[in-house]
Amino acid sequence: QVQLVESGGGLVQAGGSLRLSCAASGRTFSSYAMGWFRQAPGKERDFVAAISWSGGSTYYAGSVKGRFTISRDNAKNTVYLQMNSLKPEDTAVYYCAADVRLFRRTVPTPTAGEYDYWGQGTQVTVSS
Repeated sequence: QVQLVESGGGLVQAGGSLRLSCAASGRTFSSYAMGWFRQAPGKERDFVAAISWSGGSTYYAGSVKGRFTISRDNAKNTVYLQMNSLKPEDTAVYYCAADVRLFRRTVPTPTAGEYDYWGQGTQVTVSS
């Protein structure tokens, strides 16, 4: 079992920045990859970014590449999503997820169905 708790969401103006955090517990954090997804009202949950167990490999959706940065601190059991140059279309509930089925996956996956545990989500609202 893995428990995930997101924090850091809020209201920000377009062009601003936010940093989301996701604290994990329950399994050895350094044994699994992590991902961030988001879901806007009336839309499906979309992939945002993912990171391998070591942090050595990352993967981004095209819509956020160059603006968002995923990172992790295995000593703190936490994964982060630094979001810069935010746009109104980034408004969504952001979820972190843990991919535990493959031990130390080296290439993180963008597929939501391959993540086993999810946080409760944190709202990000970007005003124009």
